[in-house]
Amino acid sequence: MFGPSSKSRDVITPGKPVRAHARPAAAAFAWQDEQALFAALDTSHAGLDEQQIEDRLDRDGTNEAAHEKPPHWSLQLAHTFKNPFIIVLLVLAGVQLATSPDDLTGPIIILVMVVISVVLSFTQEFRSSRAAEKLKAMVRNTATVTRRASDGHSERIEVPVIELVAGDIVHLSAGDMVPADLRLLVTKDLFISQAILTGESLPVEKTAPEHAVKTEAQLDPLDLPTVCYMGTNVVSGSATAVVVTTGPRSYLGSLAHTLTGTRQETSFDRGVKSVSWLLIRFMAVMVPIVFLIQGFGKGNWVEAFLFAISVAVGLTPEMLPLIVTANLAKGALAMSKRKVVVKQLNAIQNFGAMDVLCTDKTGTLTLDRIVLERHLDLDGNESDDALEYGYLNSHFQTGLKNLMDKAVLSHRDLEHSTARWKVADEIPFDFQRRRMSVVLAPTEAAADADEILICKGAVEEMLSICAFAREDGRDIPMTDHRRDTIRALTHGLNEDGLRVLIVAVKRQRAPGRAYGVADEQGMTAIGCLAFLDPPKDTARTAIAALHQHGVAVKVITGDNEVVTRKICSEVGLDVTHSALGRDLEDLDDAAFDEAVARTTVFAKMSPLQKARVVASLQRQGHTVGFLGDGINDAPALRKADVGISVDTATDIAKESADIILLEKNLMVLEEGVLEGRVTFGNIIKYIKMTASSNFGNVFSMLIASIFLPFLPMLPLQILVLNLLYDISQLSIPFDRMDDDYIRKPRKWDAGDIGRFMFWIGPTSSIFDVTTFLLLWFWFGANSTAPAHQAFFQSGWFIESLLTQTLVVHMIRTRKIPFIQSSAAAPVLGLTTAIIAIGIAIPYTDLGHKLGMVEMPSQYFAWLAATVVAYCALTQFVKVVYIRRFHHWL
Repeated sequence: MFGPSSKSRDVITPGKPVRAHARPAAAAFAWQDEQALFAALDTSHAGLDEQQIEDRLDRDGTNEAAHEKPPHWSLQLAHTFKNPFIIVLLVLAGVQLATSPDDLTGPIIILVMVVISVVLSFTQEFRSSRAAEKLKAMVRNTATVTRRASDGHSERIEVPVIELVAGDIVHLSAGDMVPADLRLLVTKDLFISQAILTGESLPVEKTAPEHAVKTEAQLDPLDLPTVCYMGTNVVSGSATAVVVTTGPRSYLGSLAHTLTGTRQETSFDRGVKSVSWLLIRFMAVMVPIVFLIQGFGKGNWVEAFLFAISVAVGLTPEMLPLIVTANLAKGALAMSKRKVVVKQLNAIQNFGAMDVLCTDKTGTLTLDRIVLERHLDLDGNESDDALEYGYLNSHFQTGLKNLMDKAVLSHRDLEHSTARWKVADEIPFDFQRRRMSVVLAPTEAAADADEILICKGAVEEMLSICAFAREDGRDIPMTDHRRDTIRALTHGLNEDGLRVLIVAVKRQRAPGRAYGVADEQGMTAIGCLAFLDPPKDTARTAIAALHQHGVAVKVITGDNEVVTRKICSEVGLDVTHSALGRDLEDLDDAAFDEAVARTTVFAKMSPLQKARVVASLQRQGHTVGFLGDGINDAPALRKADVGISVDTATDIAKESADIILLEKNLMVLEEGVLEGRVTFGNIIKYIKMTASSNFGNVFSMLIASIFLPFLPMLPLQILVLNLLYDISQLSIPFDRMDDDYIRKPRKWDAGDIGRFMFWIGPTSSIFDVTTFLLLWFWFGANSTAPAHQAFFQSGWFIESLLTQTLVVHMIRTRKIPFIQSSAAAPVLGLTTAIIAIGIAIPYTDLGHKLGMVEMPSQYFAWLAATVVAYCALTQFVKVVYIRRFHHWL
């Protein structure tokens, strides 16, 4: 893709236009005459040949600007060290080395932790960035160009935007993204949205030099009427232009340093950051307390300092970035297998949190295979005239041919009619007029022969410009009564689920100027074309599944209300409340919000009204997804929490979206929503496990520090314990979520994490204290003798590791673990392996170097009882927590 999505990058601040530091190269070509322009670019109207294109690609490179490519692997590796938790570990290693230069065990263990975290984080980030690039490559934008074929003939073809070169002849129509910096050659009612560069929502008119006026106000290159800039988009009209600069040399390319790498924070980003700072603040309070207690109580300040730093490491979730990235990347890859391409990884969380889906009707609820069912005169009789004029309109238009145009052209072969006409002019479609016109002249006629303007469009918009109606071959004045009978005819067709366009004509002498919207007056209505787009068989099932999983569906369309209501009722949507765009237009925000809350079907909606509905739902606390594929959907796609489009969408729609569906199907969407919830659930699972477990451990260490005459666990033992626990967490991205969790949307709640930590953490501390008492009184490890200290520390090391690891299974589900809900095989396997390793360490040389001793068999009987009691109490606390706060994860 060649232009940044307004959602994925912090491109502009409304009202604060972005400007380049130097005048763009395209400005130099703004007023050149065509001959000089073509000479400078070594091109012609016939386009470039294959050799010229190859040479220019070698010279200038591909046409990509402001594109966030993955950084070099060395930079990615260096970036992993920016994790503050890794810095803490490295500082600890340095302190250990400085205070005990002869004992390298501590620094080596810490460095192993650093290497594991850094290597795994780097590997995961590197793989996920490459995978993301491959996924994005599945959705490519194209441009229509004129190029010379090998036989010398020119032809219009679609080429990938990145293959454009200077001198290419480009053709633009409504819905296109401007693929490079262009100098216009021919235009027709061309309006361009430059919001990506200026922040201005209103489109600006652009034109060829012969129709433009040069003024002093055009000192700003964005004000040049003859130049279009890469990344902007065509709102309406059409044009032919020549590429003057591409890629980094374009105006957008000159802004690349301000456009890339500054993605706006989502609620997910803020949530992860808030948890990190919560743990850091907790560390800042607890570590000094532990340090002072140990220093004053034991008198060995160096030992107290090392112990306090080790406690800080125990509170440090250094695997957090790795787990988050791994979960998101795994989710994105899983979704790609379900035909869902994720452009922004963090959009996955919003996808899972989505509780309202706003969607268009065509192609989502319907088959998107429109057929022309009937062609009628104004009395409802079959009419070949209506078909012929509609055919000529669809055949000769040069803009964006929609599905109805294609249905008209495929209904019957009327090529013999087109042979008699040639295009004289065109008035392109736009979403305000909701109609389009072509002007035809006879192929063989006198110079002063009449031209015919053929217009087709939406019913009300067409009736407003018709002064006559054709009846039995005669043109009679259009009266209000006649308009009412036409409305009644079209309403009846709408109630049958048919979409209706009216066809009108006007004959007149050539005006000697370009035609414009003002010429669409005094028209004669000929008849109407009725199209059928039947509902999908899967639509009802998909909507029911979305409702079952807590996602309300609202239909927002520019189409007719009666047709939309019928289709929606057929697929199971409640159509009791519907609204028209014109009825909502003048409502204040409070009244608008009330209307939006109760309405399911919105018809005849303009692009800005669609975006306003999305904003209203967001004000009411909803996480909103918007599924659209047209240029008129772009504002709503940008506004939504998660913009969803399809790979067949217009360029601007695909660029505005966070997620691309390779199949426009609500069933595919529903599967993606569930995958998003699994991904989010696994991330929250890790955060809550780590926060509560670390809090419990530090709380236990604080208690032990107050009452024990020696360290409850040596600094190196704490580090090994933390390392083993971190490794046990690495399988979490491969875990599954319970069905009741993914049944409804899940939102980030940073406050809940702190509450969870203070509820669940002390549960493990209860059994840490019982283990202290057992080791002190039952096993007699109650003096400062080295043997007693080693016995006590070894016993608590094993118990602490077992309870910490088992908490993975206790927290991952609100149900009874192992009985009602079991973890995925990778989680079961890794946690079992870590428990086995933890029990075995005191019996190994490594354990002896860490100051551990072998534990008697009697200890393990007590340990088993402790673990069972711990699991039972944790389950009890879980039940109480769920009853009080009504949720778990």
